[in-house]
Amino acid sequence: MTPKTPICPDRIRSIPDQFSWVDHRLVRDRYLDRVTHKAAALYLFLVTVADVKGLSFYSDRTLCERLAMSDDSLDSARAELCQAGLVAWRSPIYQVLSLAPSPATKGCARPQSVGEILQRIAGGAR
Repeated sequence: MTPKTPICPDRIRSIPDQFSWVDHRLVRDRYLDRVTHKAAALYLFLVTVADVKGLSFYSDRTLCERLAMSDDSLDSARAELCQAGLVAWRSPIYQVLSLAPSPATKGCARPQSVGEILQRIAGGAR
């Protein structure tokens, strides 16, 4: 049996102040704006099946079947989630990560969308 050890022990998820495992900051802090629909579907599946530490070990074959994805689509979705800091993956274990502290609590500006950055650049070029 595969040992279920967190990949990122410092990022074990906890129940947010609201009622569910799905943190509202996914929308509020625009995490979901950073990934495709396929990556968001994979994230929802992983959040749903993960244990209390955010760990799950569904096989690629099972994930592809359950989410109606090709192997390439799954690879791409997984890479997006890792890049966005939403999951960690070390075959065969996935870990749904706690979200980074809100920018307001870190004293940083909120992450900008590509559109906001382009508008700022275009505005500065005048």
